[in-house]
Amino acid sequence: MQNENFSHKAKALKPFLAMDILERAQELEREGRSIIHLSVGEPDFPTPKAIKESAIQALAADKTHYTHSLGTFELRQAIADHYHKRYKAKISPDQVLVTSGTSPALMLACAALLNPGDKVIVSDPGYACYGNFVSYSDGTPQLIKVYEDNGFQYEPRIIKESITPQTKAILLNSPANPTGNILEKERMQEIASLGVTLLSDEIYHGLVYKGEEHSILEFTDNAFVFNGFSKLYAMTGWRLGYLIAPPRYMRVLQTLQQNFMISASHFGQEAAITALTSNEVTKDLAAMLKIYDERRRFTLKRVREIGLEVAVEPTGAFYIFANAKKFTNDSYNFAFEILEKAGVGVTPGIDFGKNGEGFLRFSYANSLTNIAEGMNRLEKFLASV
Repeated sequence: MQNENFSHKAKALKPFLAMDILERAQELEREGRSIIHLSVGEPDFPTPKAIKESAIQALAADKTHYTHSLGTFELRQAIADHYHKRYKAKISPDQVLVTSGTSPALMLACAALLNPGDKVIVSDPGYACYGNFVSYSDGTPQLIKVYEDNGFQYEPRIIKESITPQTKAILLNSPANPTGNILEKERMQEIASLGVTLLSDEIYHGLVYKGEEHSILEFTDNAFVFNGFSKLYAMTGWRLGYLIAPPRYMRVLQTLQQNFMISASHFGQEAAITALTSNEVTKDLAAMLKIYDERRRFTLKRVREIGLEVAVEPTGAFYIFANAKKFTNDSYNFAFEILEKAGVGVTPGIDFGKNGEGFLRFSYANSLTNIAEGMNRLEKFLASV
């Protein structure tokens, strides 16, 4: 089929380069190659036992049918309670929409909010798919460069100067992908005071090793919050997320959900209640966080030892965004060269925006043994460049 036969929306989407790396790595593994995966942003831990048992019990109780399109009331109440307990944010269960993953939540919000020509401020570098969500809803990503020397933090002054009549929203992500950095409280407050609708991706909340993450709902009600169970709870394959939105948008969001997705899985929602309320799960998360931090510190040390640069220590999520410009200014081809010659999968910085060129993202969601082997292989490869 010729490319011109595709819709303008399909043609507007940019490839997700991290998946190009992963899929080539899988091909090499099928050929018998040993590959160390440091590219994939997915927890290597199993879902906590209590969560799995809750899902099994729900299946046994035949909770396998459609739920309310917003999600079960019990789960929406648990989410509202969680945000009140953790962030002192007062939200109603009627402001919560449970989705089949966090990405659909962002898609629904963009569909409800954006008209053709509307712009959304997005950081560069930032998560690779943000611009695609905006473009798919006929909006335009308005890229704001952020820099390594201050931990890739938004500068509120620059955002304020960049706002135009077409700027409909500002997208935040803290802790951030790909940088692993946390947006400072004072910067969030200042951005919230600008009067523009905020889109806040909080999927990495809970994965913090130093400092503290903040929800945008601590500072404004004029915000859409995206969160879910994939990262913190090691539930990527469960496809379960949620959206918290201003009340005036809820009916249109519900209508979009009814048409496109109907509802999230019933038994999955039962398990999600356990994720948010179980003391046993809380203990499991604390144990995982301790291991992640050990990996973070080891990976950061080795990344610097092998000749890459990290100006500001990342303290959230499970990523390190390292400057590799003394080796390359073509991170895409360099990442493939690393994969083919060293057997290590890393994500090219260009995947996250033009301002990410020359960087490589490392995920430490892998065992210390594998991370150590990957770093040894990469050290040997870089010595030959």
